[in-house]
Amino acid sequence: MAPDKKAATISNVTFVRPAKFYINGFTNIPHVTYFYIFLCFVYIMTVVGNVLLLSVIFLVKTLHTPKYMIVFNLALTDLCGSTALIPKVLDTFLFDNRYIVYEACLSYMFFVWFFGGVQSWTLVTMAYDRFIAICFPLRYHSIVTKPAVAVILLLVWVVMLSVVSCMVGLFDRLSFCGSLVIPSFYCDHGPTYRLACNDTSLNYTMANVVFTIIICFPPLLIVLTYVCIAIALSRIASRKERVKALKTCTSHLILVAIFYLPFLGTNIAVLTSSLHPNARIINSTLTHTIPALLNPIIYSLKTEEVLNSIRKLCKNSRLTNIA
Repeated sequence: MAPDKKAATISNVTFVRPAKFYINGFTNIPHVTYFYIFLCFVYIMTVVGNVLLLSVIFLVKTLHTPKYMIVFNLALTDLCGSTALIPKVLDTFLFDNRYIVYEACLSYMFFVWFFGGVQSWTLVTMAYDRFIAICFPLRYHSIVTKPAVAVILLLVWVVMLSVVSCMVGLFDRLSFCGSLVIPSFYCDHGPTYRLACNDTSLNYTMANVVFTIIICFPPLLIVLTYVCIAIALSRIASRKERVKALKTCTSHLILVAIFYLPFLGTNIAVLTSSLHPNARIINSTLTHTIPALLNPIIYSLKTEEVLNSIRKLCKNSRLTNIA
């Protein structure tokens, strides 16, 4: 099962690199084909939902605001992240193409982690938007401007690009002289670098740094933001005003819960109990794919501005057809 290996020499040190890896997720699961069909459905609906949301924001001028720049960025990264992951998962398991070229594996790993990181920090940017809107309402339009949001989002993309490139780039110093079977549903970083037969301490350290930056630090910042929001709301005398302000946060809170809780839950379960590998892989697959499906649905159904914009576009389209 082990593919051929090739050697690369850098500064008189020989690194043994495989020609291919073998992705070994979803083994011995009964009726697993139904799960692959479900993933195919998830991907189609993710593309439809996010393209619709992107189109609505692009076409409706009243949505050309800093807040919807952030929503646009989230929809774009949801679309790109799902496209980086799901089609390849289906190709790997549904069509049984489990061997993957070394370079393609690293590219696969990079894009999944990169878009996941951008999604995570886009949710932090949304929390910042809500924090300013509720805690400093009079200064909101002078602080949260289009240029300011553009700079924040650009910084998120650049930082994630740098961090994930560094993490994946460290594979160049690894030798793979043993098993080349990756026990995951894609070229995940941890299961892949652990296959190396030389020192992986730097990769382990970088994995912890990236995990902290993408998964641990953002939810802590969001929680801190909502603590400040709760304190600000407690000072509002009118209960009606408090409820009105809180309603503007519900969509974001649902997105945060959907994105972080399953991921953190799966990782805590792996660390504290003997979670079956197949259960871990299925949970991880759903954690990577379901948020991108639900985000545009939540924003379309829970946000009055988006609903009204969709109605307006449909009405204009009908009027154009009649004309």
